[in-house]
Amino acid sequence: MSKVIIVLPAYNEEKTIAAVIEDLLRADFQEIVAIDDGSSDNTLEVLKKYPVHCLAHKINCGQGASLRTGTEMALALGADIIVHFDADGQHQVKDIEKFVEAIESGHDIAIGSRFFGENQNIPFTKKWFILKPGILFNWFFTGLKLTDAHNGFRAMSRLAAQKIKITQNRMAHNTEIPSEIFRHGLKYAEVPVEIIYKEYGQTFRGGINIIVDLIKHKMFH
Repeated sequence: MSKVIIVLPAYNEEKTIAAVIEDLLRADFQEIVAIDDGSSDNTLEVLKKYPVHCLAHKINCGQGASLRTGTEMALALGADIIVHFDADGQHQVKDIEKFVEAIESGHDIAIGSRFFGENQNIPFTKKWFILKPGILFNWFFTGLKLTDAHNGFRAMSRLAAQKIKITQNRMAHNTEIPSEIFRHGLKYAEVPVEIIYKEYGQTFRGGINIIVDLIKHKMFH
């Protein structure tokens, strides 16, 4: 049986993270690596109340940096499958098994897609002015054509986690990971997921910042 470890990055999520962890534990995902990314609220104090591997950045470094920290810890703990899961309550625990099945069936990495299935529930402007254009930008920068460019819900085999290097500290890691998949010729699958939007999330300005980060990375690496 595969050893599944959940990597849970968190920044100022004191209001949601307890419910997320309890849902994970109830679903029998007992190994959780939680990373407090320099939160200014009580996120770290909440984490310490639960049986999780708790790591903390002294300053806010970004989601990419948190995933790098968490993935390294999960590998050190002997994970066969590593699942990246959000702490804000938007990802659904019930979807995790689909990712595990994709990895156990022979894929190196499974990536969530909001555009599979009927339960999209995506705000209109977010879908057509941010996510859909993001697919084209992602294809341009990575060579990998996905149906959902910036979905942080994913699972990796141990091999994939060892090969994929996350150097982008902030949100541009969502494009860097597909680029690494393409570079290493990893076998990937897209998995339908339902996202519950509690806040709008990534803005157009945020998308521009991601593109700027990627251009800098291309120029200086």
